[in-house]
Amino acid sequence: MGIIYITGHRNPDLDSICSATVYASLKRRLDPHNSYIAIRCGHLSESSKKILEALGISAPPYKPDLYPKVSDVMLTTHERLEADQPLSEVAKIYKDTNPSVTPIYDNGVFCGLLSVDDISSWYMSQLSENVEDRRIPTIREVMREQEAPVQVSSLFEEAKISLSQSKKRGLAVFNGSKYAGFVTRRCFLKSPKYSVILVDHNEPKQSIKGIEKAELVEIIDHHRLDAIKTDLPIFIDAEPLGSTCTIVYQLFIRNKVTPNKEEAKVLLTGMLADTLVLKSPTTTAVDVSSAKALAEICNVDVQEFGHTMFSHMASLSSQDPETAILSDFKRYSERGTNIGIGQCEVTTLKDLNEYKDAFVTALNDVRIKNNLDWAVVMVTDVMKEDSILFTTDYRAVRFLPYTVVEPGILDMPGVLSRKKQLLPEMIYTLGM
Repeated sequence: MGIIYITGHRNPDLDSICSATVYASLKRRLDPHNSYIAIRCGHLSESSKKILEALGISAPPYKPDLYPKVSDVMLTTHERLEADQPLSEVAKIYKDTNPSVTPIYDNGVFCGLLSVDDISSWYMSQLSENVEDRRIPTIREVMREQEAPVQVSSLFEEAKISLSQSKKRGLAVFNGSKYAGFVTRRCFLKSPKYSVILVDHNEPKQSIKGIEKAELVEIIDHHRLDAIKTDLPIFIDAEPLGSTCTIVYQLFIRNKVTPNKEEAKVLLTGMLADTLVLKSPTTTAVDVSSAKALAEICNVDVQEFGHTMFSHMASLSSQDPETAILSDFKRYSERGTNIGIGQCEVTTLKDLNEYKDAFVTALNDVRIKNNLDWAVVMVTDVMKEDSILFTTDYRAVRFLPYTVVEPGILDMPGVLSRKKQLLPEMIYTLGM
């Protein structure tokens, strides 16, 4: 059985979280021969946390990257040899398994690795000195000085270099200060690869760190394609729908599987979050019909569920500005310009004066830290279907078709979609 991770983008929104969660559930039903695990590669915004908590939905576990680790190749053994035991005890193990290194304990506490080189070196030393001692030495007498261990979380490539530069056949592996296992040279003959399915994104810049080292299995997305190159053909379902959760629901239908009540609730949450309760211009007839079908399974009203869901969002005035900006922030490279676009949903813009100055300052810090030419963040009132745009100073700002409220702040009446409304306008101004 293989492990296949399913993840959304680095700054996970509710569509990313919910689609990964339920798609993993569907895949487990369709393919019981593999283990499908939903993960997130970024931290949730305060608003997303509050909404999920209020709805009783658990977010997938956090996994920061897909770089191969020592834990992926680490070896363990059930043998428990004590340092004061005679070397003949090691001989019994060698007869059956012929290990290159053997973990040794001192009164139950790990004290090092005994290698075949330690044994041969000790006997060669005895011969060279013409020692006629016929007694069997203890393991402690034979063991040589140990080298620094590696950690279970150490990168595969780094540990490989450490062992290649060592004269030892193996190194101990620790989890913090506790012995966990060992690695030998044989462990590093081939680098392991994680298998992964991407949902709600396909661009490597937005994906989990180490994606270039992983085996990409599928892509389920509703954005433009700038996908990672693959060695083999893969399954891609990329549709111009309002939500990745809509695509996942359609995959249930195609496979003649009905989501249960909990799965339907999670899908509906992601769907209504990404379409702003079906008001976003990205919303399609498929999104509307899917939302109605899921609401029937949950026995809820679509509009009431959506409004209740958004009522749990945290006010931006109570959040750290930089954290809020980066909670749903995507980077693009267009016409030689590096841009970043964030979006925050709120239920009112009446408290804008309480945080606008802090957001303008924080947005410029985000631009500098991320080596961007231009950074903006939409603050969208999901109830009144309007947005305010915070923007850093850039030559193309003056060409945007929005009203300047004050320096760095633009009014965007009727604008709800970053993908379908704001991004195309920004790209167009870059050519002016």
